[in-house]
Amino acid sequence: MQKMQPVTIKDIARRLGVSASTVSRALRGSTEINENTRRLVQELAEELKYTPNPIALSLKEKRSKVIGVIVPEIANYFCSAVIAGIEDYAYNLGYHVVIFQSHEKYDREVASINLLASRRIDGLIISVSNETKKGNHLKELIERGVPVVMFDRICDEIDTPRVVTDDTGGAFDATCHLIEQGYRRIAHFTMASDLSVTRNRIKGYLQALKKYKIPVEKKWIIHNNFHFPDIRKALVKLLKTGPKPNAILATSERITMNCFEIIKEMGLHIPSDIAMVGFTDNPVSRLLVPPLTAVHQPTFDIGQSAARLLISMIENNTLQLRYKTIELTTTMEVRASSLKI
Repeated sequence: MQKMQPVTIKDIARRLGVSASTVSRALRGSTEINENTRRLVQELAEELKYTPNPIALSLKEKRSKVIGVIVPEIANYFCSAVIAGIEDYAYNLGYHVVIFQSHEKYDREVASINLLASRRIDGLIISVSNETKKGNHLKELIERGVPVVMFDRICDEIDTPRVVTDDTGGAFDATCHLIEQGYRRIAHFTMASDLSVTRNRIKGYLQALKKYKIPVEKKWIIHNNFHFPDIRKALVKLLKTGPKPNAILATSERITMNCFEIIKEMGLHIPSDIAMVGFTDNPVSRLLVPPLTAVHQPTFDIGQSAARLLISMIENNTLQLRYKTIELTTTMEVRASSLKI
């Protein structure tokens, strides 16, 4: 069976006895073409099921209408909700979104960027991996003329727009809440020390301890690589050696859920043995037993803001928007996991 060839502008022009340029302008709704011709062209295009060739359009406009997104993990509710915001905004403006996940690996992040760059993406939105310490791969992409917007986890050395939340304020409020409930021995489970989001959340935690004149136990600030066995090892050690904390602030969704599970495995009760607050937007947090007190980030708005910044850079052909940073606020929903019994 012979493969059916896609209908082209030339096919429509041949059927109507007009030039290909006339058909092209009619399909774009140009007022240079009289109304009757426009109607005939558009009706025949619909009848023949004509669709524009995206490659030809991208060559003509020097744009692919494709943006890349790299996140640590799509299965993470935070990342998937941000992606939903990106896609919603981008598709409404005719852009397609290609998504990669680094799985918290620097090498995979670099490989994904190289692949996306080779496919002529118009721009990139990225939240860097837990292993990313330097941003040379992002600098090289920007030097090649590809605009970049970072969100949540950023590289401070890269002068490009970013969308973040008030991580310091969120951690401060969560720690103050635990202290006000009577918990003064609070451990801080967080991500890699090189990440700006880690530093900002530790900053908020320390500010709260200082406000209430509570001494800092450095051994209670624990950095994690997201591997469940490593988190279990660190948490079990922390809770079996004295002096031990009576509350935990966990600063990412995966760390939060893992800590919650491990505490239950150890036969401890939340909050009577140890209270918990976590950074997570996952709706499951309210269904846990007990329901989890959570610091929420406006995930969908983060995605929308990142897409808006990037597409503005693409449409205006500018690599930077005066190093613009959008900082959104966090909120906290208090539930049983942190309330003093």
